[in-house]
Amino acid sequence: MPELRMNLITREWVIFAMEKGKRPQDFIGAREKKRHPEFVETCPFCPGNEAKSPDERYRINGEEGWKVRVILNKFSVLSRDGEKVRTNSGLRKVVNGVGIHEIIIDTPVHNHTTAVMPADQIEDVLQTYRGRFTEVYKDPRVEYVIIFKNSGHDSGTSIEHSLSQVVGMPITPRQVRNRTEGAMKFFDDTGECLMCRIINDELSDGSRVLFNTKHFVSFIPYAAVSPFHVWIFPKRHSGSFADARPGELQDLASNLKAVMSRLYYGLANPDFNYIIKSGKPSHTDSEYIHWYLTIVPRVAMTSGVEMGSGMFINPLAPEVSADFLRNIRVPEYGR
Repeated sequence: MPELRMNLITREWVIFAMEKGKRPQDFIGAREKKRHPEFVETCPFCPGNEAKSPDERYRINGEEGWKVRVILNKFSVLSRDGEKVRTNSGLRKVVNGVGIHEIIIDTPVHNHTTAVMPADQIEDVLQTYRGRFTEVYKDPRVEYVIIFKNSGHDSGTSIEHSLSQVVGMPITPRQVRNRTEGAMKFFDDTGECLMCRIINDELSDGSRVLFNTKHFVSFIPYAAVSPFHVWIFPKRHSGSFADARPGELQDLASNLKAVMSRLYYGLANPDFNYIIKSGKPSHTDSEYIHWYLTIVPRVAMTSGVEMGSGMFINPLAPEVSADFLRNIRVPEYGR
């Protein structure tokens, strides 16, 4: 019989339609992935082509050149110039589209993805995330900053080179407000941080846990909205990603690589999105906000029921997803 579970962070119900008889192997990508070379002469993000990309904002150098670069997004969704102006005219409410949109070039190697990057390279990327997150929040026009990565056609990108993005918005999105209000209500009702409680419950249950390390726990949520949806939570309570410490970023890099490697080898390199969900730097000491990273492999399509009801349908039990990923063997060269 189908089962409905509530995602306590979003307050959304998820339908688990296990009677469809789906197995983890059914979500292995059928579309053949094109093999890309390590360097593409026409790619503006490959080494030697720096003049083809917009203004550089930051970089991390290595022994053989740069390891990570940050540039302005040539096709920014927001304008870097101008002041924030809010206008109300009857029922029409407008904020002019100012803000910041940057690209983080994760690696100089054109055909690398998170799963096959060295762990220290991923740590460099995470350090860059934290630095840009803090820097973009210094802009007085910015109310909310999102850091995310799109990989593959189904994630919403056509770019081959591994990239992440930082967007500083002039408003706080409704989804973020709802999530924050839900966490606040849980704290008011129980005196506990909702995410800390989830960590304790998941570790106690164990059936959905993928990795439990010194600073982080990676797991499939109890009410995962799609197959193989993964959350990586910091064990130390902190309201903002800006507060992540060097040792914690190293541990996060280990968790992120371990999860992405198992998705890569277990599901034949699926397209994916991952997003850092965080409070502002000023929310670091919040008792009820707790930042985390969410990973969404693009292995299932959205249906009319989901679009019409706002409820997700997941044909695979989270416990089955977790068991499948835990048992994926990762080659030594992928570690």
